[in-house]
Amino acid sequence: MSLIMLSTMALLFALTVSVAVSIGLAAVLGVQVANINMLISVKEIYSSINKFPLAAIPFFILAGNIMETGGISRRLVDFAKSLVGGVQGGLPMTVVLTCMIFAAVSGSSVATTFAIGAILIPALVKLGYPRSYAAALQATSAELGVVIPPSIPMILYGVSAEVSIGELFIAGFGPGLLIGGSLMLFVWAWCKFKGWGKHDGEGRLGVGQATLKAGWALMMPVIILGGIYGGIFTPTEAAAVAVFYALIVGTLIYREIRIADLYRILRKSVISSAVIMFIIATAGLFAFLLTRAGVPTAIGEWLQAVLKSPVYFLLGVNAALFVIGMFIETSAAILVLAPILAPVAVHFGIDPVHFGLIMVVNLAMGMITPPFGVNLFAACTVARLSLDQIIRDLLPFVLVILACLMVITFVPQLSLFLRDLLYAR
Repeated sequence: MSLIMLSTMALLFALTVSVAVSIGLAAVLGVQVANINMLISVKEIYSSINKFPLAAIPFFILAGNIMETGGISRRLVDFAKSLVGGVQGGLPMTVVLTCMIFAAVSGSSVATTFAIGAILIPALVKLGYPRSYAAALQATSAELGVVIPPSIPMILYGVSAEVSIGELFIAGFGPGLLIGGSLMLFVWAWCKFKGWGKHDGEGRLGVGQATLKAGWALMMPVIILGGIYGGIFTPTEAAAVAVFYALIVGTLIYREIRIADLYRILRKSVISSAVIMFIIATAGLFAFLLTRAGVPTAIGEWLQAVLKSPVYFLLGVNAALFVIGMFIETSAAILVLAPILAPVAVHFGIDPVHFGLIMVVNLAMGMITPPFGVNLFAACTVARLSLDQIIRDLLPFVLVILACLMVITFVPQLSLFLRDLLYAR
């Protein structure tokens, strides 16, 4: 049964059938082959999405779309540019820094790509940067949307592996800052080498003026993250607070959201949320069937027998996840693989929170690697380019992320230091 399901799913992926439909059809076929009552399928699908933490996903998506329309994104760009835009290569550095700030609210890399890319890709092109470089940089920087908390993939990992979402969020800061800082250092050095960005400081606001204009926008991550770690509200409740705050700022303070805009914002958010929840529902049934067939136990025992040390296990898992992330959407991969791999990681003495960060960062690279990188498609849409036109400019960024992944993998304290500090018993 398991082999038939996996083969069917792989075949449907190859035929470019959507991820949710591919997983769902493979699961339904597995139910028929195993002669299981179809009512169990309905029960498992419902159980997969009937989880309170998952309510955060549509709220964070809605908050990101409100920020994009309500002028919050543009003010965050001006603020980031006031900090780093005065040096050669400052505008590409602004892309990275803005994505880091935006990520602290949106939780979605695709939302970050559209919200920030719509502003900064044209600005980069106007100052002489190649359009393909601008698109590749934006796609890569937006990956921070799922590494810096709050993060939708972290919520999914927490639910699937039964790990504290609050601990995952606090552990995400170290890896997020490492990746963001490495990207900023790389683009600064690359622009120096290429001779790009000598006029990046033109039109830059002073730090004080930009901070004043972006004050309400900057308060958003402070309220959201401060509320979570201060114990005022849960990550799920924080998502609802993010929507309420963004709506108040966009409509009453910045006054850039009109009543007519709300339908478009809500419609866009509902569609994005429905896609993710559809994947979660079908992946839940798929994972149930694999578990029923004993696949997680068999894989765990095989990994323990073949990869006899934590180092070999982490290297093997990273290699496998990198390839899997290229072909399977991040959320689906986490939902299917986390229940299988997390117990094995614990067996090798690896903290499940640390392992969650490894999975999220690694699979997030699938968002910027062909053939199914959603960030690439989003950035290409904004930049009006085809996918093949940005591959050469993309490769150096992928190598930077890979180097950061190795540090995150083998220096666990980078992820766990803040967690241990705040959650010390």
